[in-house]
Amino acid sequence: MGLTSRTTVYALAALAALCVALLVWLWPRFARPGLWPVLGRLGAIGVTQVTIVAAFACAVNSSYQFFGSWNELFGNVDTAPVGVTQAAGGNGGGLVNGISSIHGASLVQPAGDQQLSRVSGLPNGPAASVGRVESVKIIGRRTGVIDPAFVYLPPQYFQKAYHRMRFPVIVALSGYPGSIYNLAQHLRVSQTAGELQRTGRMQPTIMVMIRPTIAPPRDTECVDVPGGPQTETFLAKDLPEAIKSVYRAGHDASSWGVMGYSSGGSCALQLTMRDPGVYTTAAALSPDYRVKDDPTTGNLFGSGPGRQARIDGHDLMWRLKHLPVPQVSVLVANSKHGEKGYPETEAFIKAVKAPMRVVSILPENGSHNFPTWVREMPAALTWMNDQLTFPQDVVPRHHPKKPATEAAGKPTPRPTSERDHRSLRAEGPAPSPTATVHR
Repeated sequence: MGLTSRTTVYALAALAALCVALLVWLWPRFARPGLWPVLGRLGAIGVTQVTIVAAFACAVNSSYQFFGSWNELFGNVDTAPVGVTQAAGGNGGGLVNGISSIHGASLVQPAGDQQLSRVSGLPNGPAASVGRVESVKIIGRRTGVIDPAFVYLPPQYFQKAYHRMRFPVIVALSGYPGSIYNLAQHLRVSQTAGELQRTGRMQPTIMVMIRPTIAPPRDTECVDVPGGPQTETFLAKDLPEAIKSVYRAGHDASSWGVMGYSSGGSCALQLTMRDPGVYTTAAALSPDYRVKDDPTTGNLFGSGPGRQARIDGHDLMWRLKHLPVPQVSVLVANSKHGEKGYPETEAFIKAVKAPMRVVSILPENGSHNFPTWVREMPAALTWMNDQLTFPQDVVPRHHPKKPATEAAGKPTPRPTSERDHRSLRAEGPAPSPTATVHR
């Protein structure tokens, strides 16, 4: 039985109910005085509580996909093979799970379902009309990481008029421990992007949903751990390289953005400010602004004389004060009431200076949860769309291409003034969070 399967949840729930029934039935026998009856009562209570907690935890994990398998729960994760096979036949042609193969080893390989079938609201119909979400694994050439991902391709990707066009890319990162299922089902990444693109509020964009937890259950916080997991390298180098090698993604950093919620939002800010040559735009929903060690991370920064420099390098407030400011644009979101990070968000906004730009979504009320982040998603994606450049280069004629069917018109870039001064509002019930531009 899989960790996230309904069978496991029902089995644990039945076991918990059985333990409660046995406790009630056996309690009179444990009511006698003496050491053994006392130990029996303690043991029966302990076993019953453990089964109830296990059933509840399993049900929550099944819904939110914190851990996708028993191996992940106990820290046994895949490592990349020495030789990576390509996604399709050696001739570089054909499609496997919708992924175009390339000559040589493919850094994006088709994966199993990865809970994609459980996600509601996905494109249903011809790809050229509604787009497509693919379930893949990203292979890190430098880091040796294998990380699951969902990739949303817009309808235009499959249309004849765009068959040589490259597309902007937004990488969406989950929180910790998180999962790509959370991004697809609970944050509604591809569904929101698809609706915005369908209604003309967002240009055709590739959405890559991935988790930064590359060595579960450890939380590596998008840090290259000395002698340990190289999360920043994977997300800043391996991931863009893999996506560009298989999909028609823009090659220039101006067409790449990254977003996330909770620790994924913190990672989005870290990547944009530390690697502005890779990501020029970030949207961070309920982020932190510095990385620190805790029981889930272990020692992220090593020891020795370089430890403090590594800690400072991942403190965004320290970077704004002591290092040259990168020419990037970031959006930060935090609720004034209901989230503890609002004072830090205000301080970060005030600390940003040119040429860096910051906007904010600051609803009056909210919580550190998906309903709040879902309300902020349309505004965040619309703003990111205005910052990203639609790639002007095209794919060489000999480059492998996806199937193409219906044609569509090319997107019209928005004027610079509109990009700079538009006021954004998140959709959802009142109060609506407003994004304000800060220079």
